Amino acid sequence: MLPSPFAERVLDLVDTIPPGRVLAYSDVAAMLGEGGARAVGTVMARFGSGVAWHRVVRADGRPAAGHEQEALRRLEAEGTFLRGSRVDMARSRWDGR
Repeated sequence: MLPSPFAERVLDLVDTIPPGRVLAYSDVAAMLGEGGARAVGTVMARFGSGVAWHRVVRADGRPAAGHEQEALRRLEAEGTFLRGSRVDMARSRWDGR
């Protein structure tokens, strides 16, 4: 199955998130001006393995379900600000610039 045009836009945006920064699923949708957190999550679950999937987290800073340990390992290696097992969203959320 090939990604839809929306999925391609999600993946393209995720590919631009710099190391040490993150976006919430809802942030991705807001930056694109379409979809929602669940739609972005679906795209990431189906097609996200080729991009920096670990840089997209839940709004409360928790990494993707089922991949928490690997995501935290990668985020920590990139210098992302963490608070225990969550990303410090106030310090690590990317503003798109």
